[in-house]
Amino acid sequence: MSRSITIPRTLQTSLFSPKAPLPAVAPLFTSRSQCQTRQSSHSPLGTPPAAPRKKVTINTLRALHQKDEPITMITAHDFPSAHVADHAGMDIILVGDSLAMVALGMQDTSEVVLEEMILHCRSVSRATNAAFTIGDLPMGSYEIAPEQALESAIRVVKEGRVQAVKLEGGVDFAPTIQKITRAGIPVLGHVGLTPQRQHAIGGFRVQGKTTTSAIKVLEDALAVQAAGCFAVVLEAVPAEVAALVTKKLKIPTIGIGAGNGCSGQVLVQVDMSGNFPPGRFVPKFVKQYGNVWAESMKAIETYKSEVKSRQYPAPAHTYPMPPTELAEFERIVESHQV
Repeated sequence: MSRSITIPRTLQTSLFSPKAPLPAVAPLFTSRSQCQTRQSSHSPLGTPPAAPRKKVTINTLRALHQKDEPITMITAHDFPSAHVADHAGMDIILVGDSLAMVALGMQDTSEVVLEEMILHCRSVSRATNAAFTIGDLPMGSYEIAPEQALESAIRVVKEGRVQAVKLEGGVDFAPTIQKITRAGIPVLGHVGLTPQRQHAIGGFRVQGKTTTSAIKVLEDALAVQAAGCFAVVLEAVPAEVAALVTKKLKIPTIGIGAGNGCSGQVLVQVDMSGNFPPGRFVPKFVKQYGNVWAESMKAIETYKSEVKSRQYPAPAHTYPMPPTELAEFERIVESHQV
């Protein structure tokens, strides 16, 4: 059953007359400040850097190496740690498997799994606009066969949104590295002390302290270079050995506990920023550039104290209500009309 609708003549004129002026529409925002006002309890953390820079690429890193300019690299495990590292101008941000211990509370790097690494890579990649990002392949994600390694690397790049992967191992893992690089995924090698194999090498021990051991470090570095690595991490190697290995290679070396003769340096951000409690063991090669733990403790303890004493929140931290509306609300509440 259809129903007809009668439109009043005056409304017909205003709607359909070509000469009728359009009704005024109030603007959604009266000023830019109103546009940007947020009344929620939180807001996105990301902000543009004070000094924007070009995206760091493989070619950027090669150019730095050719100029003999040290490459800066630091770890990050989530959006905030990556955001500050990117703003600070780091060349490379590594989502290292060290996050197992510094972010997930695990005992060593062997516990973290691929899915966890991918999740942290995604968080880091959202914060990184300029730095070159690399995701670690965790233990168990690449050792079985080159095909397994390639599948894992594809997931880390595709799902984790990083630009390259890192894996530990030298001569024995050259075919694995070659498999990944031939698929178009850049690989950062890692020789010397390889934490994922700590049980096989007798713990976290310096490598290359004997002639035989030093030759092994060199052979591993040359092998990963030949397999296609764009750079290689040298960990816990005597400075003299690392410097000689660096001279023999055509690709950059990134040192961690390997002296300043390397092409660049990397540190775990939690270690170098001092974001840990007193008494925690820190490797000899770590230089602490800050004390984030102490500053955080001070801030949280002050917050606790002010809440207990009712100093916080002060009027400056509350939302006002028009006096007339408040008076009416008080009257209703007191009269029990609610």
